[in-house]
Amino acid sequence: MAKTVFKWVLLILLMAYVAGMTVWARQEGRQHICKGIDVLLTTSHPADTTTRQGIMSELEHYPGKIAGAPLSSINTHKIERFLSSLNAFEKVDCAIAADSRLQIVVTPMIPEIRVFDTNGKSYYVNKDGKRITSNAEFFVDVPIVQGHFTDKFPARSVIPLAKYIHDDNELNSLIAGIKVQDADNILLVPRIRGHLINFGDTSRLDAKKRAILTAYRSIMPRKGWNEYDTISVKFKGQIVATRRNKPVIDHGDIVEQEIDLEEATLPEAKPAAPQKEAQEKTSTTEE
Repeated sequence: MAKTVFKWVLLILLMAYVAGMTVWARQEGRQHICKGIDVLLTTSHPADTTTRQGIMSELEHYPGKIAGAPLSSINTHKIERFLSSLNAFEKVDCAIAADSRLQIVVTPMIPEIRVFDTNGKSYYVNKDGKRITSNAEFFVDVPIVQGHFTDKFPARSVIPLAKYIHDDNELNSLIAGIKVQDADNILLVPRIRGHLINFGDTSRLDAKKRAILTAYRSIMPRKGWNEYDTISVKFKGQIVATRRNKPVIDHGDIVEQEIDLEEATLPEAKPAAPQKEAQEKTSTTEE
């Protein structure tokens, strides 16, 4: 009997302690305020500073005061849901740290390209093909791709080519953008206006780069920059040029013109071939 009474007394004292600690915690929470917000990123990326600034900017629209508010009034789960709704992060965790500051730990989705769809929509795409809301607050510049994508040919299919151009000093200085007609006709928009480059699909990247440089170094200077409106490197071992039969169109960053029927086939010169040899090959083919 005595043991039973002792257990009940111990249980009542424990419940009283828990209740007392809960009341004390609430009173302490009312007395202590949030001293600020710290944003920590789990990645190391050039866009990290921009992402932190973007998160702080978005928290200005959070429906509730955070910095300066009593700790007891801050709902960390609600803040997590608010930031996760931005569709720019893999994971968001919030907690009140020992120094009374709100700590936000974020795993951002890193965009690889920005897509301008022909239906008027714009969004980012990460390496896994996930779409990210086109909120420029969070990201630095990434390659731009224009076109309409489907489940059979998703936007992530162009990422290897976009990264290849971006990481290659020569191509990055030559190419201003990418426009996709379909999986076999990816058009590169050069910074030199007046013509396009049909890259074909995303295969044989190195070989097609050599073909582009051959056209720019050996063919275009000799024939004139306004002679052709399209240079195609999609065919293996060939550079196929389309003679211009219409005025030069200033395509800007968006491709406006259509591709005519291919009229002249110029064999691909080897990169190390002398200028004279490349000219002789070109002349023979056109004749």
